[in-house]
Amino acid sequence: MIKIGIVGGTGYGAVELLRILTQHPHVDEINIYSNSKAGDKISDSYPHLDAIANIEMKTLSVAEAKTNDVLFFATPPGVSHQWIPKLYGTGVKLIDLSGDFRLLDREVYASWYKQATTEKEWLEKAVYGLSEVYTEAISEAEIVANPGCYPTATLLGLLPAIEGKIIDPSSIIVDGKTGVSGAGRSVSLNTHYAEMNENFKVYQVGTHKHTPEIERFLSDKAEADVVISFTPHIVPMTRGIMTTSYTQIMTNHTEQEIEDFYRAYYEHQPFVRIRTNGNLPQTKEVYGSNYCDISITVDQRTGRLIIIAVIDNLMKGAAGQAVQNMNIINGWDQTTGLSFIPTYP
Repeated sequence: MIKIGIVGGTGYGAVELLRILTQHPHVDEINIYSNSKAGDKISDSYPHLDAIANIEMKTLSVAEAKTNDVLFFATPPGVSHQWIPKLYGTGVKLIDLSGDFRLLDREVYASWYKQATTEKEWLEKAVYGLSEVYTEAISEAEIVANPGCYPTATLLGLLPAIEGKIIDPSSIIVDGKTGVSGAGRSVSLNTHYAEMNENFKVYQVGTHKHTPEIERFLSDKAEADVVISFTPHIVPMTRGIMTTSYTQIMTNHTEQEIEDFYRAYYEHQPFVRIRTNGNLPQTKEVYGSNYCDISITVDQRTGRLIIIAVIDNLMKGAAGQAVQNMNIINGWDQTTGLSFIPTYP
């Protein structure tokens, strides 16, 4: 049994971690850290947790952090990089849900995130936590950079086609759509009910901070620099991400052959489900779960492969994948504590 710490206790990512970890069979204690809410109970912010996980939040310190076996940083960018170097080597496994450790180039990070991150020596110690692709490295990691929500769906959809040399890597256009919980719990005009209800918005065209993360790991598998066009949208739903990737096909493979290739690629990955026979995935079908559902369509007329991937942004796109990575680090079955059937309808 292990002891867990969650930093950033009042955000959606933190409360989703709490939902999972209170039912995890290998977790017997959870600490929640929030400097702004220290002394409050988590149920003061989330009344539905009263009598389930009525935990008093604490102020984070190095000494306090070291009492945990695993520490999750469910914080905005700019926080975890101040703490993780102080905790490295203490025996605590560190899983960062922010973007601070996802990029190796500090200048690229500063350009997209509009702030600084830690020194490169620390960035190089982090393992990218795309569970299905970097499993072996994650199992030995002390710092895991949990992927962003858009990159999780996009990369799981595209990487098999990249590695199989099925598509032209220079042709990738990604259309992303997310629910409003991706913007966090803080009030903003962009996600205000009257602004968002019965509306559909495009945002951060060509400037979304997940773009260099997607490009980094596509380039890694393509063994060449990959540049994509990525346009995100926000839709009036609470949870969910759908990415539709338009790519130019480079082979004569049929749709069935590519589908079979994808199925073989993810054969031993319990949370990736490849749709068949034209059955296209919907966000509602992964709601509240750690699944990523993927469909493959070959458009014979245009010569394009269209890849659709859906996830729950708070689960596979954040807390669920973080717990999946915790399971990998500890040598447990990846599905431990995560075998949720999607909530439907």
